[in-house]
Amino acid sequence: MTINSKFNNSTTKEIIFQVLLHIVVFLFFTFDRNEPEIEGFKVLAFLNYAIGAFVINYLLLPKYYYRKRYLQFFLFLILLISAIISFEELVLEQIFYPNTRAVYFPGVVYSLLDVMPVILILVGFKFAWDASKKQLEVEELRTSVKESELLFLKSQINPHFLFNNLNNLYSYAIEESSKTPSIILELSAVLRYMLYDCKEKYVALPKEMEHLKNFTQLNEMQIEERGSVNFKTEHIKSGYLIAPLILSVFIENAFKHSTASQSHGIFIDVNVSLDEKGVLNFECRNSFLKLSNTQSISNGIGLQNVKKRLELLYPNAHKLHIQKEQHIYYVHLKLQLIQASL
Repeated sequence: MTINSKFNNSTTKEIIFQVLLHIVVFLFFTFDRNEPEIEGFKVLAFLNYAIGAFVINYLLLPKYYYRKRYLQFFLFLILLISAIISFEELVLEQIFYPNTRAVYFPGVVYSLLDVMPVILILVGFKFAWDASKKQLEVEELRTSVKESELLFLKSQINPHFLFNNLNNLYSYAIEESSKTPSIILELSAVLRYMLYDCKEKYVALPKEMEHLKNFTQLNEMQIEERGSVNFKTEHIKSGYLIAPLILSVFIENAFKHSTASQSHGIFIDVNVSLDEKGVLNFECRNSFLKLSNTQSISNGIGLQNVKKRLELLYPNAHKLHIQKEQHIYYVHLKLQLIQASL
């Protein structure tokens, strides 16, 4: 929907609302059980109040009050109310009640009590309408900012992953390793998923698990004979959605922890399971040596981004626990997944 269509739709709704509101207020204002007929004075008096409310709603409020020019607003409001009362006393009552109500002025307080209820109702509903409209605009802006932030965070994942694996591929190519074609194929499959298959906010859980497996196999080539990698999934089934490229960050960190600090004895264990309530349990354990630069790795851009994405996508629906103890780096993430709509 374009901006113009949204504006036209909102304007049409407001016009309909204002027409219905004026009809209801007019009926209440003119209703009298003792005199079922509508008096001409009340019709013109209500028209006088309605014009005054229109000026307040569409001139004084947007031009002065909403721009915080309160002094001008209240000054013009006093002048407008004075004009409404004067028109009723000096014109309408002189025409309809020349020998009764027009003979004397009842006072400012009585006149205000006669005029203000209708005006307050009409202006109050307009003020509430504008406040509701402004709240919707704020919510749309928040959603837009949130989506933009998520896109930015996701865009940082792909280059980060690509740079790391291109360095590995370069090393294999220099050595003319027989594994180079396999690495290229694995890298192509993973990048295809990152660039094309996970553009949506959420993806099918089995599809993300397949990517996670390919991602693990690609990184496993870095270890060769220096250790072992285990990847296991349990009870993964369709019908659930997950935000893409979240779990892979933890696996990437696990490989960086281990390969950067150890020349042998590396182990990486990844276990992913889904319980009956749709809670995903992700566990990743990897070995590392404290006498390395793993501290800077654990606080890298990838981990910071995934924490931010979890806050945005799974507020009050995730629990992340990270622990370093006795040369073991342990990550446990619990996610309450959403179900796919049929």
